[in-house]
Amino acid sequence: MSAVSQVDAELIEIPGGQLTLCQSWMPDRDAENLFLQLQDELVWESSTIRLFGKAHKIPRLNAWYGDPGAAYTYSRIRFEPRPWTPSLADLRARIQEATGYRFNGVLANLYRDGRDSNGWHSDDEPELGASPVVASFSLGAERGFHLRHRYLADADRVRLVLQSGSLLLMSGETQKNWMHQVPKTKRVVGPRINLTFRYVI
Repeated sequence: MSAVSQVDAELIEIPGGQLTLCQSWMPDRDAENLFLQLQDELVWESSTIRLFGKAHKIPRLNAWYGDPGAAYTYSRIRFEPRPWTPSLADLRARIQEATGYRFNGVLANLYRDGRDSNGWHSDDEPELGASPVVASFSLGAERGFHLRHRYLADADRVRLVLQSGSLLLMSGETQKNWMHQVPKTKRVVGPRINLTFRYVI
C-alpha cells in the first residue's frame, strides 16, 4: 500500500511527492493515554548541534528507538537505537499494518511548548535510501506543519495542522523534493510528541 488504509485518509497531491493524512487515525482517549505513557516512558535527551563553530541546544527533546544496528545520524548527531518499548513496538506494528510499509526505527521529538520547534529540513539522510518513506504520528497539542518545494519557486507551500492522534505518511519523492518544518508559535500550547517512523538501510 502507498496510503494509509483508513476511510477518512486524505491524499494531498503535491508536485514531486505524495502526502496521505488521516487526522483521526487514533481515537482521542487512546491518544491521550499514549501521550502520557510515552512522555514518562521514553528516555528524552537534549541534543547539541554545532553551527558555525558554536554549540547550540536543539529546541526540543528527542530520542531514537529501533532494531539492533539501526543507528541513525542527522545534524551530525549519531543515535544508537534504544530497544523498542512495548508501547512503541505495538504502535509500530499498527502503523506498518495501516501503511503497508516496514519501519525499523523511530525518532521521537518532544515539543515542550510553542518555543520548541524544528527548522526547515528533509528526512533524506543517506542511511534512509533514495526515496525514504516516513510515517509521522502526532500526540498532544496540535502544531503547524509546513512544507515547501526545494526547487520550484512557484510551487505553493503546504500548511497543515497536525492534531493529536493524526498519522501523516510522506512517500514517493517527497523527501527529495520537499522540505518541512514545525515552526515556533506565540500561542500558548501544551506539549506535543511527534514520532517519525523510518527504515534505516
